[in-house]
Amino acid sequence: MPTHTMRAIRVHEHGGPEVLRYDEVPIPDLKPGEVLVRVHAVGVNPPDWYLRDGLTNLPPETRPKFSLPVIPGTDLSGVVEAVAADVDGLFVGDEVFGLLRFPSFDGSTYAEYVAAPASDLARKPAGIDHVHAAGAPMAGLTAWQFLIELGHDHPSPFQAAQHRPVPLDADTTVLINGAAGGVGHFALQLAKWKGARVIAVASGAHESFLRELGADEFIDYTKSRPEELVHDVDLVLDAVGGPDSGRFLRTLKRGGSQFPVFFGEFDDEETMKLGVTVTGTQVRSNGAQLAELGGLLDAGTVRVAIDSTFALADARAAHERAARGHIQGKIVLTVA
Repeated sequence: MPTHTMRAIRVHEHGGPEVLRYDEVPIPDLKPGEVLVRVHAVGVNPPDWYLRDGLTNLPPETRPKFSLPVIPGTDLSGVVEAVAADVDGLFVGDEVFGLLRFPSFDGSTYAEYVAAPASDLARKPAGIDHVHAAGAPMAGLTAWQFLIELGHDHPSPFQAAQHRPVPLDADTTVLINGAAGGVGHFALQLAKWKGARVIAVASGAHESFLRELGADEFIDYTKSRPEELVHDVDLVLDAVGGPDSGRFLRTLKRGGSQFPVFFGEFDDEETMKLGVTVTGTQVRSNGAQLAELGGLLDAGTVRVAIDSTFALADARAAHERAARGHIQGKIVLTVA
């Protein structure tokens, strides 16, 4: 270890991107089951700005507990620097990536070093660099747990019933709303990997990007209303959410499902009348699933699109970029 301190971004008070401070803090100590990772890149995700804002968008009873100052961040790619005595299978020098401790807010990845639960990590795919690997964990695992395999039995804080992915194959049509964003572009590629037909909804600027990723049909929501053009789909994955999410129910066939990634407003009577189900989950850290996704990333079957990169010290600029929206893929922080 070169020194006992490191640089990290911390939130001392809630607010806009301007509250992100570049501080000098102690390098974290390892607890049992953890490895120390020298961070090379950090994925930027919505929970990072929810935390910065003070979780005002979540119902109070669902808000994870944390105290200020706090280091945001859940996603990282880096190199193992030290290993707790009880950890098997990871060694100093291994390249790893992971989604840390989610859904808690104790990931603390906006930093030069992070103490990471070994079970949340997977080996970084050799075929991609740290920047692309850092963009994969949260968004990729969200798409995986919604579409491919849940991988845990925790109920979502937003619904009592357990989420069940819909089997995807050549007979399935999937509509993905917000297809160009982090979760959306992974969901599109995973659905195509399973052989499904995919209708991608995004703004026109993203059409060629989404067709390159395999979209069979593209709808520019700035020019057309998807619910007027599309009918009889098996599954809607809505990566945008919000109060308008319910309009996509009309695109489903009877027996179809809508998966809201960010819980919207749904009317139980309407869903019953339409004969459709609305079900969701909350992504959870899972090193084993990430290793499976890593295999697809290594093979080039799934790729991570990078919207933009910023140095760790410029996290404020990264959050300002996020606030402008229309993101294509992932925003990533680089750590020298």
